[in-house]
Amino acid sequence: MDRIPNAYLLTGIRGVGKTTTARIIAKAINCKNSETLEKKCEGFCHCEAITNSNHIDVLEMDAASKTGIDDIRELIDSAKYYPTSAKYKVFIIDEVHMLSKQAFNGLLKTLEEPPPHLKFILATTEVKKIPLTIISRCQRFDLRRIKLEEMISFLKKISEKEKAKINEKALILIAKASEGSVRDALSILDQAISTFNVLGEEINETSVRTMLGIADRSRIIDLVRFVIDGDKAKALADAQEIFDLGADSKLVLQDMLEVVYLISRSKSFGKIENDLTVSESESDLIFELSKNIDFSYISMIWQFILKGIEELSFVPNHFLSFQMLIMRLVHLKDLPSPEQVIEDALNSDTRGIADSNEKKDDFNEINPGTIINKQASAKTQIKSIIQEKAEDIDRNPKILEKKQEVEKLEIINSFEKLVQITNDKKEIELKFDLERNVRVVKFETGKIDISFNEKLSKNFVRSLTEKLKLWTGERWIISLSKETGKNTIFENKETHKKKLLQEALESEVYKKIKESFPDAELNEVEEIK
Repeated sequence: MDRIPNAYLLTGIRGVGKTTTARIIAKAINCKNSETLEKKCEGFCHCEAITNSNHIDVLEMDAASKTGIDDIRELIDSAKYYPTSAKYKVFIIDEVHMLSKQAFNGLLKTLEEPPPHLKFILATTEVKKIPLTIISRCQRFDLRRIKLEEMISFLKKISEKEKAKINEKALILIAKASEGSVRDALSILDQAISTFNVLGEEINETSVRTMLGIADRSRIIDLVRFVIDGDKAKALADAQEIFDLGADSKLVLQDMLEVVYLISRSKSFGKIENDLTVSESESDLIFELSKNIDFSYISMIWQFILKGIEELSFVPNHFLSFQMLIMRLVHLKDLPSPEQVIEDALNSDTRGIADSNEKKDDFNEINPGTIINKQASAKTQIKSIIQEKAEDIDRNPKILEKKQEVEKLEIINSFEKLVQITNDKKEIELKFDLERNVRVVKFETGKIDISFNEKLSKNFVRSLTEKLKLWTGERWIISLSKETGKNTIFENKETHKKKLLQEALESEVYKKIKESFPDAELNEVEEIK
């Protein structure tokens, strides 16, 4: 017990027991019977109070709501005092990564040289956000995700205690959806029991899928099969049916990714066996799909689906984007693979070199000094031909015109620069809106967050997006924010004018003019640049 570290750091995903483990550690170092582990706590013991989170010497702080230096200073001030009844005073700080930089600095000194009666237990889901100076002073424990088999067994015990009827496939689905988090698994199980077990009926896989908005995997496998076969009509019809059943587009794409992964796995290692998440019928379907497909095509499907999931974050209609992706995937098979493109290029250029060499044979016999070494590397000759073709392309007037257009693309790195370009491009309406009706909340290259007043033109966002794409050659996102944002450019100009007017009115020159011309009034001041 004399070698207890000053601070513990518990990391792991949500719902794996970090706070519970912290309380267990607090109980272990303060329990009166800790030396005789076999003996249960008798009479008064600190363990029960710590479990109920009402022990006076064990303080729990949520860093997500108390992030500042003042909160940490209050904690450190109380650290000076000895524990009231327990052996150690314990500070449990949950979600510690949410603390501000100043708060971490304030905590550092106490962590480095804590009083002998004080112990820290820090818990976090994002250990990378914690300064290394803090981590180096803690004994770190990484809590792993709960294994699927263990989670299913645990959920089965809970279901039995709750006297809920639920089949094993439904439990497997809940365990998978929880992604190793016990808290998430219990929340989903509780929702399923309260939703479907009211009449004492058994909760099945279909019920859980409906509740979570997840499509039946056999339907997903069919959808992937239609895509691979290039059957556009069936693929779109299947996608529509899945959507009509209430499945979420993003979750369907994630399920498609999983099926693509299983196909790759089956292609590499043979038929999938002894996997709780894959039924025998699903394993057979996946194995059949993997037989007549190559890895390059699988990789292309994987990349396209990943890109589709990314696109869903900024498109207004998820299902239309989902359908568009299905059509792109169907036509993906018509595209040549990268290997075929390279091979065709090599064959084409090699044939051109062979024809050229035949025509030069006679000339080479007469001029030995100009003989071309026919044993030279084909790659070197191809490189030369590609270079010549590139030079020809560069001399093409249309290409030159396009190149000049690209070189004229604007670089817009501030809101003021954007207003200046609208002025240069004679976009009067846009300039008027930007100066008078738009407040900037946040400006980044490629993304602008704005707030606006009721006078803003209806087509402002669409018009600005189109012009930015034209001027910069890149797609920009214009987001409407609930925050007030900065003053408009017009408001800033008016404020500046008033300031200049006030300074002029208070100047000695104006006072002298006023003495000479009592009826004179100063209405406006302009700066001479």
